[in-house]
Amino acid sequence: MPKSKRLMELMMTVNRKRRFKVRELADEFGVSTRTILRDLQELSELGVPLYSEVGPHGGYQVVRERVLPPIAFTEEEAAAMFFAVHALRHYASLPFETESASALRKFYLHMPGDVRERIDRMKDRVDFVTPARRGETPHLALLLDAAVCRKALAIDYAPKEADTERRRIQPVCLYANNGFWYCTAYCFERQGYRVFRCDRIRAAAPDPDTEPLELGDVRDSRKAASAPEAPVRLRAGLTRAGVQRCESELWLAPLLDVREDGSGTIDADVPGGDLAFFAEFFIGLGAEAELHGPAELKEAIRRKLTELLARYS
Repeated sequence: MPKSKRLMELMMTVNRKRRFKVRELADEFGVSTRTILRDLQELSELGVPLYSEVGPHGGYQVVRERVLPPIAFTEEEAAAMFFAVHALRHYASLPFETESASALRKFYLHMPGDVRERIDRMKDRVDFVTPARRGETPHLALLLDAAVCRKALAIDYAPKEADTERRRIQPVCLYANNGFWYCTAYCFERQGYRVFRCDRIRAAAPDPDTEPLELGDVRDSRKAASAPEAPVRLRAGLTRAGVQRCESELWLAPLLDVREDGSGTIDADVPGGDLAFFAEFFIGLGAEAELHGPAELKEAIRRKLTELLARYS
């Protein structure tokens, strides 16, 4: 086997094994231990983070921050990867902010000059717009790590700018919508799944006193978190423009029943505690929606419109 090919396969092998002995690798590649030691030295010089341990149970180990083997991209794949990361720049916070910026620099600098020029021309002609939000979300990395590694956290949470509450949660997943980051998590105080807006988490730290749960499929947690408490039946008709407005709302799009002409209806349970929010939303839809129920929501809309009329009388 040529040396260049052996080094490439050796890099992938040590990344996969993480912990190994020189004799194991020598037997696997059919070379002497001296040759493997020279190859490991070259990998170390190339940036693969290795360290050795002495003793009868010693050997080599790859530290946590591994260097992945090179991957060959076509020109179109390289442009797609660049813009996939470039699109995240509108978010003020990311769970891997420093790493994504570093990866983008490496990716860009190691491209051929003509590919860089093409990307530079494309940058002014394509964008992925996300609303700019002022709130910072400094705990994203901790939330993501807790979701992946199944850890419980203690957080200080301020729902709707109210007084801060102490919660114990076990994060399940993160998602971004309309410029905000959200965390679906199991709440030990509420004994069920809840969705937390990450910019309202004022403090977060591991909670060693809370035993993590085996929560199962991530998709099940999302369904449970979206199930409304004290539900009321929302029924409304929508014009084509109203459907388009509603389709842009992540929480509302699954509730739509769209007709062939583009108009549609809503007939689904929603949380009864959010009537004030729904009232403002349907006022914003104006003539593009006709609300049929519930009666409590109609009354909430009338009260808000009366208040508005009084303000501008």
